[in-house]
Amino acid sequence: MGEQPIFSARAHVFQIDPATKRNWLPASKHAVTVSFFYDASRNVYRIISVGGTKAIINSTITPNMTFTKTSQKFGQWADSRANTVYGLGFSTEQQLQQFAEQFKEVKEAARLAREKSQERFELANTALNIAAPQLSQGLSEDRHSPPLLTVNGPGEEKLFRSKSAEVELTVEKERVKKMLSEGSMCEINLEAELFTLQDSNAKLVAALQEANGSVDQWKKQLAEYQEETDRLRDQVAELESQLGHPAAGQPGKEELTRSLEELEALLSAKDQEIHNLQSKKTDVGELEKEKEEAVQRLQDVERRNTELEDRVQSAEKTLASNREDQEQVEVEVRRIIEVLDVKIGDLSSLRESLAKLVDM
Repeated sequence: MGEQPIFSARAHVFQIDPATKRNWLPASKHAVTVSFFYDASRNVYRIISVGGTKAIINSTITPNMTFTKTSQKFGQWADSRANTVYGLGFSTEQQLQQFAEQFKEVKEAARLAREKSQERFELANTALNIAAPQLSQGLSEDRHSPPLLTVNGPGEEKLFRSKSAEVELTVEKERVKKMLSEGSMCEINLEAELFTLQDSNAKLVAALQEANGSVDQWKKQLAEYQEETDRLRDQVAELESQLGHPAAGQPGKEELTRSLEELEALLSAKDQEIHNLQSKKTDVGELEKEKEEAVQRLQDVERRNTELEDRVQSAEKTLASNREDQEQVEVEVRRIIEVLDVKIGDLSSLRESLAKLVDM
């Protein structure tokens, strides 16, 4: 299964300067979403934030981490795995307090998860320590008893095959672990791309809503400009007719010429405004097309994420099957050890019989 978000907040992200270890370097130009995630498959908690096209925070929370409030609106924590210190600047003191409380709760949950994992590990080690002396004793007796190689040749061959099966099982486990690790990295990349597409989609939706709100106003202005243009054209036609039949002398014709030039300039300005409004209307169509493309890309990413989850589940099933094979191999090894013990006992009896014959 993929990671599930627990808590999200908006903040400005900073990282400590690796050169001076004192100054803060901004990791984002503006406030971004910072979220707590829980990975159920690995039972770990992480803080993730995406800025632009890359993950600017990918910090796995451990019980040793501490979130420190250095001011009323700023807090920080150190991540030894990432070899850096993260800083968050919030817009209000309340947001900082909520984030600090969530960090404390998640750190406690991570501590409990680690304790449970250690308990399971100790139980597994105890079982291995119980089985190990028996196996080592059998192998030691095998090394110090050369005649056993000639008497029990088939048993030795079977033991060799069991060891080979253990080696193959170990290689298979490493391959599955590598597959799971690659799947986790792919999930991180998909999450980053998903967050980027969601942010881009939100911006496109906001721009489209703003453009739709202005479309009616643009249409109204366009109708007014077209009406004004028609009126001015009528005036130009009327003036041209008057110029063709002057009622007075030459001075009246010059005045009409100047008026005509002014009207033509005004008409040209109105035509330019109409052209600008039409280009804005085209921009709205382009925004709608970009929104549809972003939605399609978002759907593709979700589909790829689903396919990745299926691959991880298949890998987990393979790992469980390999564990069952390992248990069967251990049972077979124990049975071989018991057979070897019986053979050793028979060999001891044979030696005693030979000794008695020699004495006679």
